[in-house]
Amino acid sequence: MGTGESEGGQAEGSRLPVIVIRPEPGAATSLEAALGLGLDAHAFPLFAVRALPWEPVARDEVDALVLGSANALRHGGEALEAYRGLPAYVVGAATAKAASAAGLDVVATGQGGLQSVMAQLDPAHRRLLRLTGREHLALELPAGVTMVSREVYASEARDMPEALAAMLRREALVLLHSGLAAAHFAQCCAQRGIDRSLVHLAAIGPRVTPLAGSDWIQLRVADRPDDAALLALALRMCQEVATGSIRTTDL
Repeated sequence: MGTGESEGGQAEGSRLPVIVIRPEPGAATSLEAALGLGLDAHAFPLFAVRALPWEPVARDEVDALVLGSANALRHGGEALEAYRGLPAYVVGAATAKAASAAGLDVVATGQGGLQSVMAQLDPAHRRLLRLTGREHLALELPAGVTMVSREVYASEARDMPEALAAMLRREALVLLHSGLAAAHFAQCCAQRGIDRSLVHLAAIGPRVTPLAGSDWIQLRVADRPDDAALLALALRMCQEVATGSIRTTDL
């Protein structure tokens, strides 16, 4: 767990704690960026990512890889070497960077989910290999395209630590980077008896919000499905709380 405050001073309204619950290494990245904005940021990862055993697909049976998270590359293991040089369709800049570092040829980078890259498929890429987490959404494939999925990692939920529960007994803002995080955080709050009327939520995308449930002070959605936009939203929300001009939704 990491906590801290910006050495350069706090942004207006940053007395409202901003809590990161995503797994590492993303939690540390978000924490550092939040502190850089002057937010009173704290990291309490409520998930731990671990590798899963998986059966590789022969390289000559794959035209391109499909990757929705850099975790697939962090935890895919030595079997990933077989796919060096192949085209890759990815979501997000962090995944694109990790794919390039792994020797893949990133041909398209989508935002907001893998479905966004399905419309960008090269006609020559008809046999796809999707490396994904244990919890993932089904994709709609274009006509004539086949896809084999391999689950190479899992995000294991953790119990809410007492230090986080104590922080949530006063007003705070929590960042939700996924639907899985939203559902687990809501469950943890129920188990700990956390009063939802003390908690502001900032979500990375609209698909996250239904899994969070209702009765929070605010449930707002970032302008774009990325960490920078989510943190920008958190900063605005903190400033609005300080001036008493909060909104209840941004859907």
